[in-house]
Amino acid sequence: MKPEIVAPGEIEARSFAILTELLGDRKLDPRYDFITKRVIHTTADFDYTDTLFYSDGVVEAFETAIRAGADIITDTQMARAGIHKAALTPYGGEVRCFISDPDVAEEAKKRGITRSAVCMEKAASLDKPLIFALGNAPTALLRLCELAEEGKIHPAVVIGVPVGFVNVVESKEVLLDSGLMQITARGRKGGSNVAAAICNALLYHMNGRTV
Repeated sequence: MKPEIVAPGEIEARSFAILTELLGDRKLDPRYDFITKRVIHTTADFDYTDTLFYSDGVVEAFETAIRAGADIITDTQMARAGIHKAALTPYGGEVRCFISDPDVAEEAKKRGITRSAVCMEKAASLDKPLIFALGNAPTALLRLCELAEEGKIHPAVVIGVPVGFVNVVESKEVLLDSGLMQITARGRKGGSNVAAAICNALLYHMNGRTV
């Protein structure tokens, strides 16, 4: 099979056209199809048509928080790098990740817990609206839910899509039971790229992009 030559500016649009065709008869919730399609575009995995869960009103909650200057907190530098900063900064927010901070590493070592969990505690000290995009660490998601239950943090939206095998499914079930405003990928699949893709889909939507 000979590769087709596609102009650089047309590759993304062509990709979305192909994945829409491959969806076939599968029905997406029209409120969230732009998010689901961007996740599929990022992963080439159509399982997300069935596994993504959206709280009612989550798009509006995300946009309200961003317009109020919310920061997006990630659990990895990869997720932080993947979020489109230019779409966020006009609203006064920034993308932050504390995983490499020396004080986080020291606290985690002292207490025998993961740096990801300590990152959520550090985020709780921020006095502004917060959105969490967690694509790697179940311990971050579990600690975030604990802090929220204790009234120590009030996330505007939680994007909970950790990937892997240890406590991944369980952490997502805790999030689903928490009542927090959320987008979650049930099961073992997810990742930093998925967390970033969801954020980007929502940010692009705010700025008038349909995909």
